[in-house]
Amino acid sequence: MTSVTRADLMARYDLGRSTLEKWFRERASNGHPEPDGRCGQQLTWDADEWSAWYASRETASPAPSGLATRDQLAEAHGLSKHALKDLWAARASNGHPEPAHRHGKALYWDAEEWASWYQGFSRARDRAPEKELVTLAEAGRLLGLAPSTVTVYASRPPKGWPEPVEEVPLGGGRTRRLYRRADILAYAARKA
Repeated sequence: MTSVTRADLMARYDLGRSTLEKWFRERASNGHPEPDGRCGQQLTWDADEWSAWYASRETASPAPSGLATRDQLAEAHGLSKHALKDLWAARASNGHPEPAHRHGKALYWDAEEWASWYQGFSRARDRAPEKELVTLAEAGRLLGLAPSTVTVYASRPPKGWPEPVEEVPLGGGRTRRLYRRADILAYAARKA
């Protein structure tokens, strides 16, 4: 039997702490498993039992036909969850479609409408790639680098690596560095 903490669940299922805490508080009505012990001061749950409960929760409210979740859109269009969250956050300026259905906090989009919007958005973006900014992780994907390789570029950039165009402070002392897509592609051309 393997036990997991909330931190383990957050990492494994890409869930927020507040969501996990809410589900635990509401366990009398939602069937959330009871803890099986503690690891230090953290509660633990049987990994298999929690996984089965979570899977049943996911299938209990499937997306209506023709609709897709953010995760499904990410998979279908080869995008990261982070990229989709950024597109949604910038919906006022990029025309991102509104959800076609909501179930609690879950959002569902018309898959065809979203694909059509994204195709137009991508064409417009590709016409002006020098203006598009990408994160360090996205730059790594453009170059075909492993995430562990590209993360060191922020502190130890290789020769010819472009300077970030913008640095956005995040919580916990972290910084998101944004680079011009064109600069990353130029770096790749010089390295080829």
